[in-house]
Parts: sequence; structure tokens; C-alpha cells
Amino acid sequence: MIVSQQKIKEFQKFIFVWWRKNRRDLPWRQTYDPYKIMVSEVMLQQTQVDRVLTRYTEFIQTYPTVTDLAKAKVSDILRLWKGMGYNRRALYLKKAAEAILEVYKGVFPASEQALLKLSGIGTYTARAILVFSFKQDSAMVDTNIRKIITHFFFHDEKQPEKVIQEVADQLVPKGKSWEWHQALMDFGAIELSRELKVHKVYKVHKGIKSKPFKETNRFFRGRMMDFVREKNWKQEKLIRVMVKQHGKDIPFYEKIIEDLLQEGLLTRSSRAIISLPE
Repeated sequence: MIVSQQKIKEFQKFIFVWWRKNRRDLPWRQTYDPYKIMVSEVMLQQTQVDRVLTRYTEFIQTYPTVTDLAKAKVSDILRLWKGMGYNRRALYLKKAAEAILEVYKGVFPASEQALLKLSGIGTYTARAILVFSFKQDSAMVDTNIRKIITHFFFHDEKQPEKVIQEVADQLVPKGKSWEWHQALMDFGAIELSRELKVHKVYKVHKGIKSKPFKETNRFFRGRMMDFVREKNWKQEKLIRVMVKQHGKDIPFYEKIIEDLLQEGLLTRSSRAIISLPE
């Protein structure tokens, strides 16, 4: 889809005028360090900004450089990650840091192709690093940006990813990719969040129920990881405690343990002692 230059300019002006009044001051906007940008982007995946703010600062203070993270113990990283959820992201960051140190001699790659080879880095995150660290004129599309484009250019009618990306590519102001995407991020977070709150009220009114978080596998995985962050456990005892505190049966927790072991988030000794990997 080709967007007219007039419509592009009008939309850019609308977003930038809004942003001048509503821009957020976030710590990862005070740096162009690709390592720090990578950390912030991975942390922000499926996690609210408010939760990331404190943890990002703690993480960077503990591991200020990619070398520090590459040489850190996995167990220490996972303990610091407590409360963030999606613990695999912590492992991805560690592996990405190791690759940057070993393959690129500590010099952060500045191409999308190279970034995509790093653990946990997809197209969006790779382009975010290029935009926010190297100020490249590349168009990023996440969930919020997709919704913005769908709303303003397609009257909220869902479009193929290829079409959304084509429009996003045309919208980036030359030489202002950094500012443009920060503005879109803020617009999406603030304006779309208001819309989502209204939608949530509507769903409740209509009797549409979503599955409570405390009934999801993510909840039970998180609680188990929290127990092991505190100390090592005999598997049998850990399962008994989980059953007592959170219900479910023994096979349910055995499956969760096996999944966490396979993902590298937990390790088990010959004596069936469950612990964080070193």
C-alpha cells in the first residue's frame, strides 16, 4: 500500500505534536549504548514499563557492560530477575552477551542480520537496537504500533503483517527515526492503554471472562522459580510445598519441573536436588 505524502506529513505532525505534550522520561532513553538498549528491550517484552523501571536500573548497576553480563553466573542473573517473569529472557540476555564477547570481541554488531543471530533477538528487537542505539532509519512494528497503523490507516480492520510493515516503512521521517519511534511508543502506551481499559470494562459488562493469572502455567512456574531462588530443594519436598500452597497434583508439578529443566532454568543433581544453574 502506498500512502500519499500529504497523509504521511499530517500523521507525522499529529504524532509529534502529541508527543511534545506527553513524552515520558525513561532511563533507557538517556543512552545510546546498544548493550543497555538490548537489556531494556528484552525486559520490556510482554512486561509493563512500571515493572521494568526499577529492575532495569538494578540490572545495569549490577552488570554495567556486556562483558560483565557474559561472565556472570546464571544463578545470580536469575535471582536478580525475580518478579520480572518470563525467566527465559534472562538466559537469552546471558547467551547474547556471551556471543557478543566471543564472536564479535565485545563490539556490538550494527546490522539486523547479525543481531538476529543473537539469542532472544527477533526482528522487532533487532530493529529497536538499530534505531535507538545507531539511529538507523528502520521501521519497527510491535503490537502497539501495529494497532496505531491499523486504526489510522485501515479503520481498525486487521491487515497482513506485510501491509502493516509497508506502511510503517513509509512513515519514518528521514533522520528522525529515534524520535519517531519514541513518540509512537508513548502514544501507544498512553492512548491505547485508555482504549484497552474501556474495552476491559466492556468485556466485564458483557460477561466475558478471561483466565485468571493465578490459574495459568506461568503463575505456577513463577512460584516454583521463586522457591528455588531462595535455596536448593529436594524435588519431592519442593513438590509437596507447591501442592500444599497452591493445590494441583504431583504430576502437574513434575511436568513443570521437567519443562524448566529442559529450558535450562533449573538443574537437578544425582540426588534429585533442584537448584538454579550456575
